[in-house]
Amino acid sequence: MEGKKVLSVNLSEGQSLVIPVIQEKLQIEKEVVESGKVQISKKVFEEETQKDVLILEEDIIVEKIAINKYVDKAPPAVRQDGNVTIVSVVKEVLVVEKRLMLVEELHITKQQTEKSVPIKATLLREEVDVRKWKME
Repeated sequence: MEGKKVLSVNLSEGQSLVIPVIQEKLQIEKEVVESGKVQISKKVFEEETQKDVLILEEDIIVEKIAINKYVDKAPPAVRQDGNVTIVSVVKEVLVVEKRLMLVEELHITKQQTEKSVPIKATLLREEVDVRKWKME
């Protein structure tokens, strides 16, 4: 065997020879390497919009109804007949005796109507653009 050294040992009985055994261990290290880039851009758009919204409107109708009738006692000052509120108007009239005369009544009616009203508003909308570059 050329170039290699061979160890030759003669051992007596009871002697021993220790030969170290070599073992390799694997050690792995990681490193962060930039391999690409991403660019993100965002655009904001304004958009005019219109939507019809139902609203409730209430109107009051007042009717004067002439009664001109003598009554023995005053009717209630205010009373309700369905959705009509009635306000009694009385006056004292001088005769041989004093009596109440129902002069008129006010009939007040509520009317509700729905109508569509356009509402304008500005809404924002975003768009995102993503671009990716690979590094060599």
